[in-house]
Amino acid sequence: MILGVQAVAQAELGDSDKPVNLEADRVNIDDARQVSVFEGNVKMTQGTLAIQADKIVIRQDDSGFQHGIAYGAPVIFKQKREGTNEFIEGYGERVEYDGKSNKIEFFTKARVKRGDDEVRGNYISYDAVAESYQVRGGGKEAATANNPQGRVRAVIQPKKQPAESAASSLPLKPAKSIANPRE
Repeated sequence: MILGVQAVAQAELGDSDKPVNLEADRVNIDDARQVSVFEGNVKMTQGTLAIQADKIVIRQDDSGFQHGIAYGAPVIFKQKREGTNEFIEGYGERVEYDGKSNKIEFFTKARVKRGDDEVRGNYISYDAVAESYQVRGGGKEAATANNPQGRVRAVIQPKKQPAESAASSLPLKPAKSIANPRE
């Protein structure tokens, strides 16, 4: 079963123009195959994007697009949303990123948070272009004590009213100075 949840999340637009910074205990680079493998407490940043993992494998295709796979227990993904001070956080034992399609997939014990909203499943796919999620449960294989059937779980908080609209819902009362304009 697939649950499609509209997201209002969009990554910072300027992140893709920023340099990628990586730190790791070890790195193997194969320029001929255009593959780099970073291992051991890997930290990657690009603008507001931050990823922490045990291992990250990055491949570059002939068109220059990068594809990455991160492994961890869990991999931690965090990125600022465009135009807000809010961050998207994602977790999974494996995270795959496709730079060409701008999709991120979280596998096994997957969880994505945006503010106080959260969705959990065994698999989460986030399409940054369409701004949508697809979430799948894992059935009995993904069962936990709190979720014995391994179903998708979501927490969606009510929208907070802006202070301006909350003030406009107060009852109107006439001011004493203009109550009787003819007097």
